[in-house]
Amino acid sequence: MRKKTIWITGGSTGIGKALALKFASKGWDVAISARRTELLNEISNLHENISAFPLDVTNKLKCQEVFNEIKNKYENIDICFFSTGTWNPKKEKDIDVEQIEDVFKVNFFGTLNTIKAVEEYFKNKKNGTITIVSSIAGYRGLPNSTGYGPSKSALNNLAESLYFDFKRYSVRVCLVSPGFIKTPMTDKNDFKMPFLKTPEYAAEKIYDGLINKDIFEIHFPKSLTVLLKILSLLPSKIYFLLIGKMTKYQKKN
Repeated sequence: MRKKTIWITGGSTGIGKALALKFASKGWDVAISARRTELLNEISNLHENISAFPLDVTNKLKCQEVFNEIKNKYENIDICFFSTGTWNPKKEKDIDVEQIEDVFKVNFFGTLNTIKAVEEYFKNKKNGTITIVSSIAGYRGLPNSTGYGPSKSALNNLAESLYFDFKRYSVRVCLVSPGFIKTPMTDKNDFKMPFLKTPEYAAEKIYDGLINKDIFEIHFPKSLTVLLKILSLLPSKIYFLLIGKMTKYQKKN
């Protein structure tokens, strides 16, 4: 029986790393990419079925080169899991245009670059899964999120658009919307994060959603995501009032 293969970006830490270890433990071949080569090598050196493919997703040409390397090594790719992201809460409280451009360059266009790199392959293959990692921050606007939230909202819209485009080729597009997961990125937050979960918890939920369920969006933990989904359906006036109270947002004098 042929071993299956998954390519994971953002695979050096956090959810990406935990998911790489999860799939590897299930016998999959795993290709992991990220900018920090030393962290990738640490993981791949400890697991014979995980291989490192360093990549800066903002480099459009490099995304194609790296995917070609992965294809040459494994021949058949079953799942692509694109989870590259950046977040700087200290710069999100004001409109920092350069910061917002940088966030979109990584979160949105970086993800788009990797999707473009695999587009022709999956359309010709006529099966497989492309997974886009977004966030609950993409559901509706939140305080102190001038770049991160909008970039994730853009990914939500992109995933829905691509769902239709790839469905014609029998390729699944899946959106992942995590709540607060303890990672180096969320460690930057200076506020209490409700229902904070581990990367291993996230990996279990994602693996189950990708392998055992035929759903478009994998979101967790449900105790948080379902509440936010309900709130997102409310009229703006009520939504702003409730979110303001929940986040203790106050007017400045």
